[in-house]
Amino acid sequence: MNDDRPVPVSISPAWRRDFPYEAVSEEEVTRREFARYLVLGAGTMAAADVGLAIWTQLRTINTGEPRAIVALAAVPIGDTHLFRYPGADDPAILVRFGDTDVVAFSQKCTHLGCVVYFEANEQRWHCPCHEGNFEARTGAVVSGPPTRPLGRIDVEVRDDGQIWALGRHA
Repeated sequence: MNDDRPVPVSISPAWRRDFPYEAVSEEEVTRREFARYLVLGAGTMAAADVGLAIWTQLRTINTGEPRAIVALAAVPIGDTHLFRYPGADDPAILVRFGDTDVVAFSQKCTHLGCVVYFEANEQRWHCPCHEGNFEARTGAVVSGPPTRPLGRIDVEVRDDGQIWALGRHA
């Protein structure tokens, strides 16, 4: 018997012809499961962010050992002096307000870690990244996005005329 009917051709999408590879279990992830994985991943990242924020708020930065910074006579009244404390990677700054009136702070803004500098005419510490401002003598937040004061470094002028760093306050 001779059958002249056309042989049925299976209809497959064009991408199947171009990419004929199949993976075991390629049909197992549904849209609902994919959305669940996305939400779970985003939730995990959000929880990690909250944990990191809590850790940075609760950790102490009072880790420095006492050491000499600079001679008092080398810093004019109203001027600043940059130094590293407690380690080589920790920028710090001090300002001399009077004969023996000296305060020092970490130079990292508590908002995002940008460098703060002293504005003598405004009597404040200023962070140019997001316009954060801190009170000159206490480091308290005056304006801007920072929510925590600058990390204060205890300093004292000793009898030998040297300014010493004693430790940092949170």
